[in-house]
Amino acid sequence: MKRLIISVSLVIGLAACANRESPNAPIASSTASPTTLTTNPNTTTTTLVPPDGKRSDERSLTLFDTIANDNLQPKSIVHSGTGLFFAQNMMYRHNISVFDRQSNLIATIDDKVDLAVFGIDIPERASLVRGSPVEAAFSPDSKYAYVSNYAMYGTGWDPSATDTCQGKDRDQSFVYRVDTMSFAIDQVIQVGAVPKYLAVTPDNKYVVVSNFCSLDVSIIDVSTNKEIKRIDVGLHPRGIAITNDSSTAYVTVMGGGVIVAINLQDFTTRTISSAGYTPRHLVLSPDNSVLYITNNKAGQIRAINPLTDTLIKSVTTGTEPRTMVISDDGSSLYVVNYQSDTMVKVRTSDMQVIQTVKTGRHPVGITYDAQLHRVWVANYTGSLWVFEDK
Repeated sequence: MKRLIISVSLVIGLAACANRESPNAPIASSTASPTTLTTNPNTTTTTLVPPDGKRSDERSLTLFDTIANDNLQPKSIVHSGTGLFFAQNMMYRHNISVFDRQSNLIATIDDKVDLAVFGIDIPERASLVRGSPVEAAFSPDSKYAYVSNYAMYGTGWDPSATDTCQGKDRDQSFVYRVDTMSFAIDQVIQVGAVPKYLAVTPDNKYVVVSNFCSLDVSIIDVSTNKEIKRIDVGLHPRGIAITNDSSTAYVTVMGGGVIVAINLQDFTTRTISSAGYTPRHLVLSPDNSVLYITNNKAGQIRAINPLTDTLIKSVTTGTEPRTMVISDDGSSLYVVNYQSDTMVKVRTSDMQVIQTVKTGRHPVGITYDAQLHRVWVANYTGSLWVFEDK
């Protein structure tokens, strides 16, 4: 089944906006609404058998649906766990597209906010700004989505950051909190320069944000919606995975070729050196004993023991593996290869590629709907592809 959405969806909360103008175009007036782990070094993970008795590594991926519309140029796609899918469209469209499980566009969230409404005053910079949504992370109860903005656009703001940038003198950016009932941006939280990935602790205490260009990590207190800590980690932090007990956040440092483990009780850090070349994204096995890493320029996925800092096994998946997601039973990884235009399925028990499927051009984001066993892929060139794993 293929779907082309060309009509304007119902927009709840903020106004829908196609935004075909240049990212630097003038901004019109707007109002914003206000632990100890036991591991087995000979295995890569433990798995859980789902109710139908079929593990994910016994299933097969088939294309189920494709979605395209004028507002889509997604950098990421993230499932709320409750049937909402947020596609972040960066500065190319200045919005977030929200879909339901039937591939219907149910909201388009404009990234324009008035910082003054949220009590934020940045000297010599306009209060009315646009963002550039990169990634999203949902609260454990799915009531809120936290969205990182690559840079801000408006008079006095410098959105010229590149992936080689570094330095704390760059413009800081913001995380939006979006209410998933009204689809309104109800909090704006200042973080570092060029925030990319972010994750919410399972205990709903912190949001952890990787600031790519200021080379640090922001810790946001959920109770106050304020940054309470900034932790230096090294050159170009990106991916984040948090343990089930909310005690540790693992952060990839792409430029340093390491992972930094942050103790979320006292914010001390330790360095994990078995991360491989250009570690980008990471996920944890269900029992937290194995950390899986995409090595972007090496074209590999690595499984490591994060406690002993040892490599378990690696596998080549394609050219420039970017984001990945793990199945609910822990037996499969789904990985998108940006330059190969493919998604691969990796069996975690032996780290072997068991299926490769074609995607749209430049797949960059991926998410998993455990209830329906569907994998959504965000193609940077302007589409979402939905696969069934049956």
